[in-house]
Amino acid sequence: MNVNIPATKTNLLKIKRDLSLTRQGYELLDEKRRILMQELTSVIDSVDLRQKQVDQALSEAYRLLDRAVAAVGTRRLEELSFSVDIRSDISISQRRIMGVTVPVISLRMRENPPYYSLYEVNLSVDEAMIKFKEALKALAALAEKKITLLRLAEEARRTIRKVNALEKIYIPYYSAAFKYIADRLDEESRDAFALLKLIKQHKTSQS
Repeated sequence: MNVNIPATKTNLLKIKRDLSLTRQGYELLDEKRRILMQELTSVIDSVDLRQKQVDQALSEAYRLLDRAVAAVGTRRLEELSFSVDIRSDISISQRRIMGVTVPVISLRMRENPPYYSLYEVNLSVDEAMIKFKEALKALAALAEKKITLLRLAEEARRTIRKVNALEKIYIPYYSAAFKYIADRLDEESRDAFALLKLIKQHKTSQS
């Protein structure tokens, strides 16, 4: 590696300090990278689980909805939907994972049953409504995990890039610079010692 820096004791001390700080930074970032990758693995598994729950809940909800349509008819089902008063409130707070801000999504449903008379209402109508509420809650949980996954993945990408830069560029450079300056100072010290020895011998021979 090409090192272009004056070989002085001041520069040697500066390079030594920079090398030590760079190695410490590398160790900290490498530990952060390892923890982020563990978190990512955990979140990926959670996203897969939440996605399956959403898919299953929606599939079951639409199956029950089809059954309700067959039982009471589309027009009657539409009339019943107008009487259903279910409101959902979403609150989003935040937490931090290794310096990364990720959301905490809470879904709260407000309802005041019964919504309609049981006359001419099939059980499938209630079952479909319950299943769609479950699907909505599962979607909120899935959204939280997916956003967390995206933010952790971006932070992991940046951290890996920094770790690679420290490992492959800065640490080798500072190591090479330290060795270069130390070798040059040793060489200059030996040259100076040899010169002093020659001068001493010359003076001895003249006396």
